[in-house]
Amino acid sequence: MAEVKEKKTVKAEASEKKVASKTTKTTKTTKTSKVSKAKAKIQEFLGTGRRKSSVARVRIALGTGSITVNGLGLKEYFDLDTLISIVKQPLVLTETENTLDIVANIYGGGKAGQAGALRHGIARALVEFRPELRPELKKAGLLSRDARKKERKKYGLKKARRAPQFSKR
Repeated sequence: MAEVKEKKTVKAEASEKKVASKTTKTTKTTKTSKVSKAKAKIQEFLGTGRRKSSVARVRIALGTGSITVNGLGLKEYFDLDTLISIVKQPLVLTETENTLDIVANIYGGGKAGQAGALRHGIARALVEFRPELRPELKKAGLLSRDARKKERKKYGLKKARRAPQFSKR
């Protein structure tokens, strides 16, 4: 009989531990919801840009004018000044260069395609941020996606259109 009572107390203790662990889990979820509410106060505007085989996911928020690309600064990620100027075109045009923080994730393609995709994404995010900027960005051609891609190779050819050299004999 004594052994049966001990087993029951062990089971009771185990169930109490489960209840205690469940209560700690609920307190953790309330903490994360508070953090998400704090993030919700910072209003972000999203834009997706594409160019060749590159895709840029862009988030814009009010701030100091910093641009972060894949965790690096703009000048660290894009080495050439021409690529930096391509990226900044929508900001310079709308005069929002020093008022917005931009965080972007880019994948695919090369640096030039990524710069074009980032420019397209920034322009789209600016339209969500302020719809009255749309005519200005559209007139400059920053909202249209550049659909030019590398043409696929066809069978019987060396490249997309390059035929093998003709030999008479």
